[in-house]
Amino acid sequence: MHFQWDWLCLGVLIISSVAAEIENEETLDADVEVEDFDKQSEEADVDRDKSSLEVVYQTPKPTGEVYFTETFDGVLAGWVLSKTKKEDTDDNIAKYDGRWEVEELKENTVSGDRGLVLKSVAKHHAISAMLTKAFIFDNKPLIVQYEVNFQEGIDCGGAYIKLLSSSDDLNLEYFFDKTPYTIMFGPDKCGEDYKLHFIFRHKNPKTGEYDEKHAKRPDVDLKKFYLDKKTHLYTLVLKPDDTFEMLIDQSVVSKGSLLEDMVPSVNPPKEIEDPSDKKPDDWDERPKIPDPNAVKPDDWDEDEPSKIEDPDAVKPEGWLDDEPQYVPDPNAKKPKDWDEEMDGEWEAPQIPNPKCETAPGCGHWVRPMKNNPNYKGKWKAPMIDNPNYQGIWSPRKIPNPDYFEDLHPFKMTTVSAIGLELWSMTSDIYFDNFIICSEKEVADRWAADGWGLKKLVASANEPGMFSQLVTAAEDHPWLWVLYILTLALPVGLGVLFCWPAKKTDEDIDYKKPDVSKPITKGELKQEREDLEDDEIELEEEKENEETAEDEEGEGGEDIDDEEENEVADGSQEEGDKSNKSGSEDEMKEADESTGSRDGPLKSVRKRRVRKD
Repeated sequence: MHFQWDWLCLGVLIISSVAAEIENEETLDADVEVEDFDKQSEEADVDRDKSSLEVVYQTPKPTGEVYFTETFDGVLAGWVLSKTKKEDTDDNIAKYDGRWEVEELKENTVSGDRGLVLKSVAKHHAISAMLTKAFIFDNKPLIVQYEVNFQEGIDCGGAYIKLLSSSDDLNLEYFFDKTPYTIMFGPDKCGEDYKLHFIFRHKNPKTGEYDEKHAKRPDVDLKKFYLDKKTHLYTLVLKPDDTFEMLIDQSVVSKGSLLEDMVPSVNPPKEIEDPSDKKPDDWDERPKIPDPNAVKPDDWDEDEPSKIEDPDAVKPEGWLDDEPQYVPDPNAKKPKDWDEEMDGEWEAPQIPNPKCETAPGCGHWVRPMKNNPNYKGKWKAPMIDNPNYQGIWSPRKIPNPDYFEDLHPFKMTTVSAIGLELWSMTSDIYFDNFIICSEKEVADRWAADGWGLKKLVASANEPGMFSQLVTAAEDHPWLWVLYILTLALPVGLGVLFCWPAKKTDEDIDYKKPDVSKPITKGELKQEREDLEDDEIELEEEKENEETAEDEEGEGGEDIDDEEENEVADGSQEEGDKSNKSGSEDEMKEADESTGSRDGPLKSVRKRRVRKD
């Protein structure tokens, strides 16, 4: 059993060593990456003094065809602030007077990298810019990508963008909530409702009117992207095969079809319910009805109460019938400003009677109530299947006069501008690195040069695992119990399985003998000579014993001879004892030195031991 525990402990130690080695290798790899990065930074000779991880920032540049890019690292050119007012709103808040600034991030700052920041609270903000080249929905995908950082968290507000529809009367100075757009995309939150919008306006080919189509909500939890105060990358991909994808930090959070996963559906149903059809008056939709032939039993008493007094109940001993449950507070005093004419006669507030605390109860004792065994309630006829049941009525179907079929909703209205029209109860919402293109490689390269650098700096500035655990425990004190149990469990198992147990007598009895040590030829020859001497001594002792027996049998010797013989025998016995003890010591030494022997040697030693 102990052998199995030893193997278990050895396995645990091996696994721990391997895990530690892997962790060390990962740390070394990370150090190598940082060292390489620092080496590149030194070659660039750029001042970096605000970030804990020294990095070199270079404004991202597009590597392919693009329709719009903006990094906000230089002069804010091409962006137009709205000068109009929001309709159907009070005049004091209708104006788009929210303030915008271009500045660096508050945390995890990258020197030289700036973004567009929404600064005002509880105000309408509107700013827009024309695209470098209008995007026509033909045979190329549309990729829209930008960064958002809720630097102060978010209570209620959005960070979505609008791709404005191309038209001859588009004036960015009058950009407001009713300005026609083709696509709306981005995060939005109010209360505990966390959303990621993708809305496109679809043109009805029969009427020419536009309807908003909303993508279904993502199945993932979006809460962390709004509360962690980190920069996140939002990407929308529309493909000519009428499919779409929404990504956060380059991970897909939602995807689907423009034909099947939009609400309401792009194409209306072929048939609709006839609005002129009405349900007949005699249409019976009841699947069950009361049995008309059922009769109430004669012994059914509907007047029996559901609860009755328990006749077996007995008032507890010590019940204080004359003591009220509440008494005036003896320590209460009438307020000085109490006006009896206005407030009436002052009475001390009631408090629980202190005498009732040690008694089973006070006041008038009332028997407790119990369920009435005779109670049956109001009688109702049992239900049976309705023989006249006709099912649930529904109006008949007729062809939909407004039916149309748009097999390619990807072909939307051309986009010529981008805008942010927002209301927020939280300030310092950070926007950066807008790009609109058609090639995924271009968008990924753009993200690596901008968002990828911010992610690297944020990761380097994150607190260690221990600090994170302590912070979490401060917010949730019950985590301390979990931490203690997590640490105590492996320690207890280690002590239980790896602590050396005391050896019992049973273990000692079954312990295997030690392996004999090898002996030389000289030692073997000396041992044989000693055994031969022992055999000679044994023969002499045997002859002496026989002689003594013969003398005792004769009986003719005198007392002096007997005494002499006794003395001789005593001396002889002492000699024998000394010889025996010496022989025994020699035999023990021989056993310790030789261990195992040839057959004749072992037989001689066994005979000597039996004789002794």
